[in-house]
Amino acid sequence: MYEDPLYKLRHAILGVAVALLLSVPVAALLGAWLGDAMGGTYGWRAGVYSALLLYVVVGAGVLFAKVARHETRPLSTQRIALWFVSLWLWPGLLLASSGRQPKGPST
Repeated sequence: MYEDPLYKLRHAILGVAVALLLSVPVAALLGAWLGDAMGGTYGWRAGVYSALLLYVVVGAGVLFAKVARHETRPLSTQRIALWFVSLWLWPGLLLASSGRQPKGPST
C-alpha cells in the first residue's frame, strides 16, 4: 500500500525517538550522581552527563541502523521499555549480533 521508506520505518523511528527522549533525564540524573561521586564539582557533573548523552545518541544511531528494518510492531509500553533498555545496553547487543553473523569463506 505505502511505498514510502519512512512509513515502513515509522515504528523504529518512533521507538528510538521515545527511548532517546526518556534517556535524557536519566543521563542527567546519572551524570549528577556519578559526577558528585567522582569529583563533586560542576565540571565533573557536566562532563559525565555529556559523556552519557553522547553514549545514548551514538547508541540510538547504532541501534536504529541494526534493527530498524526488522521493527514492524506498533509502539506499546513493552516496546518502549525494550527500546529504552536496548539503548543503554547497545554495546552488548552489538557484540552479540556480530558473533551470530556468518563468516565469509575461508581461503
